[in-house]
Amino acid sequence: MERSQWGTRAGFIMAAVGSAIGLGNIWRFPYVAYENGGGAFFIPYLFALLTAGIPILILEFTIGHRYRGSAPLSFFRMSGKKAEWLGWWAVLVSFVISVYYAVIIAWAMRYTIFAINQAWGEDTQAFLFGDFLQLGDVPGQTGDIVWGVFIPLVLVWAITLGILLAGVKKGIEAANRIFIPTLVVIFLIIVIRAVTLDGAMMGLNAFFEPNFDAIMDPSVWVAAYGHIFFSLSVAFAIMITYSSYLPKKSDITNNAFITGFANSSFELLAGIGVFAVLGFMAAQSGVEVSEVATAGVGLAFVVFPQIINEFPGLNGLFGVLFFLSLTLAGLTSLMSITETYVAAISEKFGTSRRKAVAFGGGLAAAISILFATQGGLYFLDLADYYINQFGVAAVGLVEVVMVVWILRKADNLKTHANGISDIQLGGWWKFSLGVITPIVLGYMMFGLLRLNVLQQHTDGEGNIIGNYEGYSDMFTLFGGVAVAAGALILGILFSLGKWHKSHAAFEEEK
Repeated sequence: MERSQWGTRAGFIMAAVGSAIGLGNIWRFPYVAYENGGGAFFIPYLFALLTAGIPILILEFTIGHRYRGSAPLSFFRMSGKKAEWLGWWAVLVSFVISVYYAVIIAWAMRYTIFAINQAWGEDTQAFLFGDFLQLGDVPGQTGDIVWGVFIPLVLVWAITLGILLAGVKKGIEAANRIFIPTLVVIFLIIVIRAVTLDGAMMGLNAFFEPNFDAIMDPSVWVAAYGHIFFSLSVAFAIMITYSSYLPKKSDITNNAFITGFANSSFELLAGIGVFAVLGFMAAQSGVEVSEVATAGVGLAFVVFPQIINEFPGLNGLFGVLFFLSLTLAGLTSLMSITETYVAAISEKFGTSRRKAVAFGGGLAAAISILFATQGGLYFLDLADYYINQFGVAAVGLVEVVMVVWILRKADNLKTHANGISDIQLGGWWKFSLGVITPIVLGYMMFGLLRLNVLQQHTDGEGNIIGNYEGYSDMFTLFGGVAVAAGALILGILFSLGKWHKSHAAFEEEK
């Protein structure tokens, strides 16, 4: 089967960077850096980028390019049935993420409209959880559909699936050629305005002021590796799928370095913009930056609306630009995440792209309605925690161990990449993948298992409170644990079936 190809190298890089940037990176990196040494955090961050982020990008780019398939097909061609399940595991993790990620994009889309006249009012927290999400009181109960979330959710899926139906070159690449430059321009405008606000320097000082004592703390290095790992969209099956569409003569290592540093540059830009406006809010409120700095959806949908309310002028314009940037960043990621299972379904069962989009995307869209209910935020919070911690991180750990130590494919992949790349891979690449990354990810997974399996979650005073966020055992089991475990179990089951005959001739094509 002849694979579609990117129209240009720039198109591939923009798509890869778009999938890496994502909606969450706009608010996640600034907070992680601030909490882990400020300016000093850039030392472990850069080290992690060079010893884990870019090496894994090179690994996944090379696997996809060498074996010319989605993640399951690439692992099947690499090892037969030995590792196909790993590809399906990654694909199903992406499927789960796409289901709830689309809802957050729907929030951003709706908030773009709210921003025109600051419809969220003065109490932005009450507006988000009460008026907008209509959040129920009991975690685990769905309640009614919230139509203010459901309608933009339908639009998010219509845009995403419409782009995917158009294919790789005419759909994904064309969309990213519009979305990514627009996103960068919009965010540049936001940053330029942010740094001119009163109090901006206070926020930037809080963000960049180095605490070199912090980098002696092993947890800061783990945070750096953890952030790099999640921010580059590795172990989602995305980069393997995208690189399988590259022309046969493509510079693998160069593309990986460009993608990694482009993503980091945008994160730095996001950090400047976010902390400049946090400094403005702190100055307006007469408090320290630490009192307004927060992570997650609270920063985007509670704190930023408060800040926009306080802007000295053009509140509506900058509110629209901010939430439009979140929407565009989210759409670029959702396209890439959904493409992983669209490609896998099409190749495994020999279906047309149209049918794969309709089935895979349609199923994801239908399930995502759960997160547009009154209890949707609770389901989202739990699924996000478990699938990211015990899905993405676990896939990444197993992937590097499987490829480097069990299948012993590192040397073959290095030879392939070096044969078409200007930057030659040496011992640093194999050492990073075979030693540094497994140790760090293994340490992370051990800590997570100890925290969750032994149920050692604590409140602010150190008291044990049980499950994540204090959710009930039943809700945690079915809304979190079962979701993460189900991705692995279904991945194994999918790998038991035979591949469509159109992929049987790969060995002769090598």
